[in-house]
Amino acid sequence: MVFQNRIEAGRQLAAKLRAYRATKNLIVLAIPCGGVVVGRQLADFLGCPLDVIVTKKIPAPGSPELAIGAVGPASWRGEPVIDEELAAKVGADDQYLKFKIENLKFEVARREKEFRKGKPPLDLKEKIVILTDDGVATGATMAVAIEIVRQQEPKKIIVAVPVIARDSLEKIASLADEVVYLQAPELFFAVGQFYREFEQVSEEIVIKYLK
Repeated sequence: MVFQNRIEAGRQLAAKLRAYRATKNLIVLAIPCGGVVVGRQLADFLGCPLDVIVTKKIPAPGSPELAIGAVGPASWRGEPVIDEELAAKVGADDQYLKFKIENLKFEVARREKEFRKGKPPLDLKEKIVILTDDGVATGATMAVAIEIVRQQEPKKIIVAVPVIARDSLEKIASLADEVVYLQAPELFFAVGQFYREFEQVSEEIVIKYLK
């Protein structure tokens, strides 16, 4: 299955979350940038707020598309998540990881300030949180998002994505309370292969969707 774009994927995914429609204390948290387009469709369908959880993937040396970990916002007290086995395999030593993490922390802080426009920190205690993105490849970014949200003691964490790599599904399912998806293919090179239109989503568009 190939989606036309993120909007279509989000609408199809929303239908699978019908049971949560009009549920109290429900919030959709999207991973920017592409995840916010999907998240807008979910929040509109479910009748709940949309917000963001800002994370940045730690790229493998020489392979910027391959995530070996991810960094979350400092304001949420989240520690970076590292895939130690993958990091060792691609030659990402401690010095490389420390350098990348420090740089990414500044970018995460900047983006959180830009997207949330001074809103107070989210209170997710006893809430049902739907975490979404336009797709999950290695699962590193989603894993750090789950771990950061879990610290706030939500009632339930649901990961809802249009597509997730089959070998990442088990890992994400072990961290979340529920995983909702449209497809989980074994042959998975990049999220973009499952979309006809997969243009880069600008920060301006993210801000527009969050309004």
